[in-house]
Amino acid sequence: MSQAPLQNPLPLSSPATDVDSAILSRMSVRAYLPQAVEREKIAHILQVASRAPSGTNTQPWRVYVLQGASLKSLTDKVCAAHDAIRADPAVSAQYKEEYDYYPSNWTEPYIGRRRENGWGLYGLLGIERGQKDRMHEQHQCNFRFFDAPVGLVFTVDRVLGRGSLLDYGMFVQNVMLGARGQGLHTCPQAAWNDYHSIILPHIGAPADQMMVCGMAMGYADPEALINRFYTPRDAAEKFTTWLD
Repeated sequence: MSQAPLQNPLPLSSPATDVDSAILSRMSVRAYLPQAVEREKIAHILQVASRAPSGTNTQPWRVYVLQGASLKSLTDKVCAAHDAIRADPAVSAQYKEEYDYYPSNWTEPYIGRRRENGWGLYGLLGIERGQKDRMHEQHQCNFRFFDAPVGLVFTVDRVLGRGSLLDYGMFVQNVMLGARGQGLHTCPQAAWNDYHSIILPHIGAPADQMMVCGMAMGYADPEALINRFYTPRDAAEKFTTWLD
């Protein structure tokens, strides 16, 4: 039997009070209020998130929290690099991610979902094909953490294996769900990974650490059009095989 599409069960400003509502109300928020987030609240979220499972309890996560001047300085540096690539695409050779987040060759159903996501977002904002300036401007919002008051950078020790990235994903999900319990929203961001050569020195990460991803965190702007973008999910019956 087909299931009805899931809907966001809460207003953007409401904290989640149970597990299901935390999961269902988690979304990639791309516009934030300027309201500051208390350091104690961020610390609480990270402490709770550390209960994520990891192989033999290795706990591979390392987190850098940027606010205020440190956040502004980083966004200025990376936005400048992003603009330099726009002016001269050859500059992009200087900025490459250290692990493959996306496939080099896209196939269905993944390429279809990717296109639906991208054009769904751009369509909501009225950005049409060929509007390169607007596309560049919207993509650069990533490198301002979507104006969130908190930017998180996650790193992992290079000595660890691929399995630690699986552990890491569970930790990052815990951070996002913990944020929902505090009335906050997030946006996990792989877009930062190309600029690790700028980011890691900025945050003081040693050479034996590799960047995993970035994340915006803050209070969602309930009036922002872009925050109406709530992505669809397949019904469980499409990805589940039952064996009796």
